[in-house]
Amino acid sequence: MASNIWNSNAEQFVEERLLAGLVTGSFLQHKDLLDKLEDVNRRMIGEKTLLHVEVGLGKADWVEELLARGADTDITDDSQQNALSSAEEMVRQFPDDVERSKILNLVTLVHRRDQVILRRLQASLSRSTDHVTPVASPECDIASLKSSVDSLRREVKSLVRQLSSSLEELKVQVCGRDALLCCLEESVTSTAEDVTCIKCGLIGEASLRQPTSDPVVARQECVDGMMQKTRIVYGSGVDETHRLYERLYDGDEITACIIKYLCGDDRVKVLVDLEYENIVRMKEKFVDLDGTLGNGSEWISFYFFESETVYLGALVDSSNSEKYVCAELAWAVSQLSLKLVFDNEGRPYSRGDVEREREWMRALVELVERRKRGGGYDWSINRALYRKTPKAKVCWLAAAVPRIIADDGSTEGRAILQQQAPLLLSLYSNNVMGKLLASAKR
Repeated sequence: MASNIWNSNAEQFVEERLLAGLVTGSFLQHKDLLDKLEDVNRRMIGEKTLLHVEVGLGKADWVEELLARGADTDITDDSQQNALSSAEEMVRQFPDDVERSKILNLVTLVHRRDQVILRRLQASLSRSTDHVTPVASPECDIASLKSSVDSLRREVKSLVRQLSSSLEELKVQVCGRDALLCCLEESVTSTAEDVTCIKCGLIGEASLRQPTSDPVVARQECVDGMMQKTRIVYGSGVDETHRLYERLYDGDEITACIIKYLCGDDRVKVLVDLEYENIVRMKEKFVDLDGTLGNGSEWISFYFFESETVYLGALVDSSNSEKYVCAELAWAVSQLSLKLVFDNEGRPYSRGDVEREREWMRALVELVERRKRGGGYDWSINRALYRKTPKAKVCWLAAAVPRIIADDGSTEGRAILQQQAPLLLSLYSNNVMGKLLASAKR
């Protein structure tokens, strides 16, 4: 009895993790959870299966994998919709969405295949019973057919698990060999460096010093690095500017990773006016990313793409709190980091990365559609959606993530993004943050 309860709780845990993964991650990140799911057709809230949920979210990779694992396209939820009718409805709502059209094709093919298999089984059963006195009702025959189909699906699922297990073992072996090679390479490199130091007579404490692992020292180095790239044009408040960078570093890992990357890039330029609440004295006129002419008197901060320079009006008074000024700085330096790390005119993905471009455009489309249906957004997201070109909208949406977190705090900011734009938060966390940290020099 206790074992059954544990299994039920484990199944529920796997199910909850999978549901979260459908929204915030890719299939590859949560494949191990799918392998642990005992019943791929398990019903959840609203009598929906995972296939219902994935079709509704428009995730083709998940749908394709579940269908390969024997997901039933004929199961209906409490609104009497099966996967096929749900996929057709999604295509009607989003006629230009390539992913949803792909899902409809996949579900249609599998649904037709299952229907053909069922008809053939029925015909075979009918022929075998032509000369036998019937002892069972048609309902029992159909139930028997469905049981046979379910049995076949379980066998396929078992085979998939065995193949997955073999693949994971192979990966572990390969990773182990790669780790040994990396250790060997590090040892050879370290030995070569020591020999070089001995030859040059430079074996001293300074030459053997490694990058610090002390988080306090690392934080100080990053903040100091940003201060070295910052010029206070008006005013003399070094401490105030220093504190703004500290707030960004301490606020959340999303804002911290921007500082960690920028502090080691020699191209970074930040100009600050501590006596004014806007940037007009440093930049009176400029052209925005979408071609719009801007006026410096209307902006607290701005990143000028042409000169790769951030401008900040950092006066803290009754109108602008330090938190608000810090949020505007987060927005501007975020755009700077996107420009430098991806080298793609401010877009949050590299040139030629078609998959990432499609994901960001999908996030943009979902936000626009939600707004059309009357959904409300944080001011930072609305500001991005009002840009004139898709390029500017996507760039501003990416920069909206750290701005919202800096303005509302880590916990509340993430909650706002998770509620209003979960795909946007996921793309920034999984793609942009990783790229910034991997490219950081400190």
